[in-house]
Amino acid sequence: MRADIGGGGEVPGADMSACSKERLVDHESLRESLLTGSAADNVTVVARGNDPMETTQTVRLDTEYLMTLYAAMEPPQRIDETLLIFCDTGGWAKGPKIDATVIQPAADWISALPNGSSRIDVRLTLKTDDGALIYVCYNGVIRHTQASRERLLKGEIITSNDSYGMITPTFRTSHAKYAWLNATQAIGKVVELKLGEGSFIKYDVFAVK
Repeated sequence: MRADIGGGGEVPGADMSACSKERLVDHESLRESLLTGSAADNVTVVARGNDPMETTQTVRLDTEYLMTLYAAMEPPQRIDETLLIFCDTGGWAKGPKIDATVIQPAADWISALPNGSSRIDVRLTLKTDDGALIYVCYNGVIRHTQASRERLLKGEIITSNDSYGMITPTFRTSHAKYAWLNATQAIGKVVELKLGEGSFIKYDVFAVK
């Protein structure tokens, strides 16, 4: 499964040829014009800049597939009714530019919120097939339906079609081959999740362009 967060169409640039009779001013110039009455009748004053009411989309997010990340998990440590800690016992990350295994230390801190959703806080280390160590950390949100929660507690595998799960990984490494990851903001989407015997979680992870 693949995640994509592209949004909306391109925002057209300003057609300055159609603005020959318009004067673009900042807020300070606009204030001066209104106070002195210097704005001519045939001039349209257009305020640009810090408009708190501006809601028009001006950028678009594109993504590029980085890897699929899989982590096997031990039964959780239950700290209280709202906090669980899952220690990751192993796993892997595979993509066009990376082939790595999950090594310890690695764990997932899961905090339950009053509305039924959960916040994810994860830290793990990847060791690549050529010996590089990559530190990975991410936060995220998981939200189940009543049906997906019941299936999860029964030990069934649920997928992205059953619940909502998103993460925002960042990376840190000193290895020159993977240094590009240091400047990459990623997002990920849960592909599969299983609790109970053979617990695991799997994500598809993408670089945000």
